[in-house]
Amino acid sequence: MTQHYDVVIVGGGPGGLSAALNLVRARMRVLVLDANRPRHSATLFAHGFLTRDNISPLELRRLGREDVSAYENGEVQFATVDAVTSLPDGFRVIASGVKGDPDRDVHTKRIVVATGLAEILPDIGNARAFYGTCLHSCLECDGWEKQDAPLVLIGESDDLAEQAFRALQWTNDLLVLTNGSSVVGTDEERELAQAGIDVERSPIAEIQGARGVMTGIELADGRVLDYRGGFIRPRWHARLGFLDGLGIDIDADGLLVVDDRGRGSRDGVYAAGDITPPGPQQIAVAAGQGAMVSATIVSDDARVRRES
Repeated sequence: MTQHYDVVIVGGGPGGLSAALNLVRARMRVLVLDANRPRHSATLFAHGFLTRDNISPLELRRLGREDVSAYENGEVQFATVDAVTSLPDGFRVIASGVKGDPDRDVHTKRIVVATGLAEILPDIGNARAFYGTCLHSCLECDGWEKQDAPLVLIGESDDLAEQAFRALQWTNDLLVLTNGSSVVGTDEERELAQAGIDVERSPIAEIQGARGVMTGIELADGRVLDYRGGFIRPRWHARLGFLDGLGIDIDADGLLVVDDRGRGSRDGVYAAGDITPPGPQQIAVAAGQGAMVSATIVSDDARVRRES
């Protein structure tokens, strides 16, 4: 028999699990489907989340799943959502189980998209071996642990100069590496120099080091820069193919367009976390957005009851 849920949440990170926890407490039947491919899987410690500072992100997700599953009307499963299609009274969700969990084919009145984003690092062959240990993407998340150290900021994004000025909150010894790209303009380079920040435009051959411990950066011209850590700016990719049949509005960056309460462009579709503009945020922000979306769904249900 087809199972029916009040809400299906796609994504079991802080945003999705926060929405789920609040929705089950609002006496809704909730299913969380999580592909188990978190953006922060390489990160050893999460920071800045009240009462959970320095927790492993994977442990935080595990605890969140336990919180939701402790309610009889809450269910969490590892599964990749393949398609969401429209029904007269909601949506059909088809998902393939992962890690031994079963496939699912369910009906729901509402969908919450909290899939997060996939990261694409700059084209430096072994950069991922040091990602999450010596190289990080989030200044607010990991800047404290690297304060006052000589740091690099590696990236090929147009906001690289802006990120460099923000990094001065944590260190005054910063080198910007554009990896051969032209994302830092002449005027920006002049402004950075005035702030004591040099720009190195040579391509990067590789990160030197072993076992996740970075010892230097080798440039394509053979020079080796003596830096032991820093930040790297990924590009982000939204995996939203399962929504193709719904005609959902997406912005130029591939993020789901929502109103100030997390409602998508189609009735019954909501979103929270990194999949919404402006993109990647701290886990506390994603969790807050999930709670807000939960309150929005409860409010929208109340309005429908009143109007019917």
